[in-house]
Amino acid sequence: MNVLVVRLDSFGDVLLAGPAVRAAAESADRLTLLCGPSGEPAARMLPGVDDVIVWRAPWEGVDPPPVDEAEVAGLVGTLRERAYDAALVLTSFHQSPLPAALLLRLAGVPRIGAESVDHPGRLLDVRHHRRPDRHEAEAALDTAAAMGFVPRKGDDGRLRVLPPPDTAMLTGNGPYVVVHPGASAPARTWSAERHAEAVGLLADAGHRVVVTGGPDETRLTRFVSGDTAVDLGGRTGPRQLAGVLAAADALVCGNTGPAHLASAVGTPVVSLFAPVVPASRWAPHGVPTVLLGDQRAPCADTRSRHCPVAGHPCLAGVTAQDVVSAVQKLLKESG
Repeated sequence: MNVLVVRLDSFGDVLLAGPAVRAAAESADRLTLLCGPSGEPAARMLPGVDDVIVWRAPWEGVDPPPVDEAEVAGLVGTLRERAYDAALVLTSFHQSPLPAALLLRLAGVPRIGAESVDHPGRLLDVRHHRRPDRHEAEAALDTAAAMGFVPRKGDDGRLRVLPPPDTAMLTGNGPYVVVHPGASAPARTWSAERHAEAVGLLADAGHRVVVTGGPDETRLTRFVSGDTAVDLGGRTGPRQLAGVLAAADALVCGNTGPAHLASAVGTPVVSLFAPVVPASRWAPHGVPTVLLGDQRAPCADTRSRHCPVAGHPCLAGVTAQDVVSAVQKLLKESG
């Protein structure tokens, strides 16, 4: 069976789709993942994926492209040529799968399944209803099961990626804790000053610290690292970051893609979690986690990218010592 899985969102969202992708791959002779550009690096790290199609959907992302008839027709043509037998459309709890389902129907896909609160008409053959407060990874796996895609016996449903490379040449030898201060949404970030203070206190407590960040975060990582930590800002692609996280004792970060990447390589997470989206759905999945931040702050469930409350109260009350204590708690539990 030729199966298509659609997950058009971000890097972290594609990682969260991993257990459902593995389940679909068990029933497939060949599995293709259709994703957006930001999700492509994660898609290429997921076990069970044979091929990846990258397309910028005009209904996804912070700055989606305009609707382009030729682009849409080109995607429909590609999907039609590949003659998929079934398609599983995965979305977050607040998104609709129906735009993607319409394109799949135009491409002649005979069986399409998704989670949908909207009446799908003839767009879906399998319409799944999510269980309340289900974690995103579990909800995706539930939707796959509704399509008849069952995980391999013994699959624990945790996030997984293909084995990452050895990154000791970047981190140096010996145990370390990773601090990742950046996030794509400002509402989800702890202050740079608090991150820098936490790095200093972690070092004072005897931990070697490695600071990570993307190419556009080098100024931030340099400030947070100071003269104390190894600064890997802009020096790791997604696979290298997976290697850095896999060898770490713990990761300190906000609700952002690296938190899910740490989960995928089995590394405990201290999660500085702003409740603009619910932790029950988006917290690190399947690894020991300490959640920091006021989950009942006024910003809760607003899905805001920029903090709607003066003073950022959900994370402002978290201290650097709180982070150090959380790291030590995780290390004690895992040791």
